[in-house]
Amino acid sequence: MKTPEELRHKLRRQWQNGKLREQRLLDHSAWPLTLPIGKPSPAQINNEISAVRKHIELWRKVTTGEIDWQPVNYRSTAEAVQLPLNWVLQSADEWIEAMADATIRQEYLLLSTILADVDPLFHPLLIRQRQQLLSRSVEETIKACEVALQLESGCAEGKPLRALSVAGCDSKFFERNRTLVGKLLELRFGQQVIDRGLEFFLGALDESEHWLLIAPLEAGLLPFRQLRVRSSEFAQTPLPGTHLLIVENERSLYQLPSLRDTIAILGAGLNLSWMQAAWIRNKNIAYWGDIDTWGLSMLATARSYQPALTPILMDEETFECCNKEKAVAEPVTAGESTPSQLTEQEKALYLRLCRSEKGRLEQEFIPDDLVKNEITRWHALA
Repeated sequence: MKTPEELRHKLRRQWQNGKLREQRLLDHSAWPLTLPIGKPSPAQINNEISAVRKHIELWRKVTTGEIDWQPVNYRSTAEAVQLPLNWVLQSADEWIEAMADATIRQEYLLLSTILADVDPLFHPLLIRQRQQLLSRSVEETIKACEVALQLESGCAEGKPLRALSVAGCDSKFFERNRTLVGKLLELRFGQQVIDRGLEFFLGALDESEHWLLIAPLEAGLLPFRQLRVRSSEFAQTPLPGTHLLIVENERSLYQLPSLRDTIAILGAGLNLSWMQAAWIRNKNIAYWGDIDTWGLSMLATARSYQPALTPILMDEETFECCNKEKAVAEPVTAGESTPSQLTEQEKALYLRLCRSEKGRLEQEFIPDDLVKNEITRWHALA
């Protein structure tokens, strides 16, 4: 026998599932929803009749949806017992009401307000990306959808993004909403938006001037122990060596071992478009980033440019090894939709991190000996 609160808890968990949330909010065929309540066993009828009566009374107090009451015969009772066997919800509104959760009710109100004012093309994404929506105002999200509908490939004509006056947006708009606008444009124009980068797709001036830290892992491979290079220049300048190790964060430099014919490129973060350079394809490439949703998203982006790369220390085994003591909360995730370039195992890890209270394991908290062993092993096998 399930109590109303047990089924409410189940409904709340289902709200956290982006795919299920999308289906129930957008697909009318998802309704009605029937939740089995279960019925007492003959032993409970014989020995725990007060508990059964309490169970029945709890379900009589439920006013949301419909309770399917049916007579059930037992040998020990003179007549059939009227029992609640199913809880039937007819709509998303009833689903929200049945959960009896103020936070979810507020999220649903926010989503409903946004969906009423934006193009239906964007509805599935907005429902799945609800955590990102909670971090900005309703007006800002609606404005992002308006902007995304007006943008076209090459429309910036060489101007920086902040100079684009689209749908009345201000000069800081793209800085605040870059990720969301990119995902919305991907719905309109496909993977090319991500593959080419937002500035390249829109024909905008790339003002990022992103600097990469270059560190040879073999003495004498370069004339410097470390140097910084603009990513735009790096893409056109081949580096020596046979192996290339790409590391998300600069602060992990001290963890890297000495390796023959190997150069490490650190601090790229989200700026990975330089990996399209033709000369990089001739290298043995490894990628190492944080184990969190953003790190796996960057791995997916890197793989879209160089499919043969080898990910290092970005798997379930590594997370299991270190997460109990070293994992922390990820303040804002990269979204609940798994990037298409991830493997099935990586997608499963991504979803686990999305749902975990502590779903972020940063590179520098992985034991140094484990890092050195795994990188050395990659180098030996590549």
